[in-house]
Amino acid sequence: MNKFFTLVLCVLGMVQNASSQKYSNDKFPDGSEITSWFKEYAKLELKNLGKQYKITAHGVGTDSTKIQTAAIQKVIDKAAANGGGVIVIPKGVFLSGALFFKPKTKLYVSEGGVLKGSDNIADFPIMASRMEGQNLDYFPAVVNAYGVDNFSISGKGTINGNGKKYWDAFWARRKENPKCTNLEVSRPRLVFVWNSNNVQFQDVKLINSGFWTNHFYKCNNVKLLDLYIFSPHLKDKAPSTDAIDIDVCTNVLVKGCYMSVNDDAVALKGGKGPYADQDPNNGANKNIIIEDSNFGFCHSALTNGSEAIHNRNIVMRNCKIDGASRLLWLKMRPDTPQRYEYIRVEDIKGEAKTGLGVFAWKQFFDLKGRPDIPLSYGENVTLKNIELKCDTFYGVENDPNVRLSNFTFENLNIESVKTKIDKTLINGVSFKNVYVNKVLVE
Repeated sequence: MNKFFTLVLCVLGMVQNASSQKYSNDKFPDGSEITSWFKEYAKLELKNLGKQYKITAHGVGTDSTKIQTAAIQKVIDKAAANGGGVIVIPKGVFLSGALFFKPKTKLYVSEGGVLKGSDNIADFPIMASRMEGQNLDYFPAVVNAYGVDNFSISGKGTINGNGKKYWDAFWARRKENPKCTNLEVSRPRLVFVWNSNNVQFQDVKLINSGFWTNHFYKCNNVKLLDLYIFSPHLKDKAPSTDAIDIDVCTNVLVKGCYMSVNDDAVALKGGKGPYADQDPNNGANKNIIIEDSNFGFCHSALTNGSEAIHNRNIVMRNCKIDGASRLLWLKMRPDTPQRYEYIRVEDIKGEAKTGLGVFAWKQFFDLKGRPDIPLSYGENVTLKNIELKCDTFYGVENDPNVRLSNFTFENLNIESVKTKIDKTLINGVSFKNVYVNKVLVE
């Protein structure tokens, strides 16, 4: 265990020391300005977070084997009743079910401190929630913030989802029924933030979630700085443990993070179904920047979908990829109208099985009686300044229900086992200084 955390600290050190590139024409892909908000990286300091409520000074015991949900929640409620403050997890391991932060409360996890999720789903009472592009009653996360503006999680400690029991239950169910849905097995997320503005997470380690690791729904102005996000993919495979799910959000900065999970790293959600674009619970993700980050194993570093109706102004830059299945993935659901537009991936180095993946995602396909298949669009996508080793660089599928247009590939140095590039699949495709296996793409 000590070796594991030594490795964690080394990885975090490498990520935090990554320098941002200076971009002379720093605009979003649609030409709009990237505001100064995205260029402010100031870290929160404990002394400035309000009155401190150290949980062990307010009735929470130190027995690491005892579920202490009620006692910790009592501290949160006390802080809220007294005008707000920061809940401090001290050194030690504290076991808990679902916790609900209130307005003007924050969370600080001290170095050596661990907030550990219960592996008993009974400690997560079903309530109104959001999962996989739909509003429904579901299990809450370990840490929940519903309508908590200025919510933050900081400190150099760990929030551990303790997910192995949930993973084992999922794989057992999948063995019984290979077509079982992700929601059939009861599993909690690690962190869920709903309808909250000006949110900041920094420095913490977020590991071993039972389901998605971080889920933000209908939030504005979210900064995720220097996080370490991990779930295993080898001996213990942690299904559906997406690192960061962004769901109907505007202005999100992911900077200096390390992500290695057994599913997508950054996934852009927003709704699914044949009439998803008419549901007020759904919506677009706009103005998302992922920069200066490192990616270990993941199904994709940056994924659009599969439960998404509109993503606009998405930038991923100055990142390293080590073992991702895909660099950029446009998941096209044939039962959902989608528009993925103004996406730029630039200044990337590393290895992935597939560079660009665009193909139909038919898992749990359901037109719900709609007679026609809705059209989907991928438009104004740029891949620029990339050095990548992969099996397939151009993984674009011929799909009659998808319209692809205005893709630019510029200054690419690609090593790829499969080299076929069918330019006819994209209307208005441009290759500028692109080399695949040292051969210029004409």
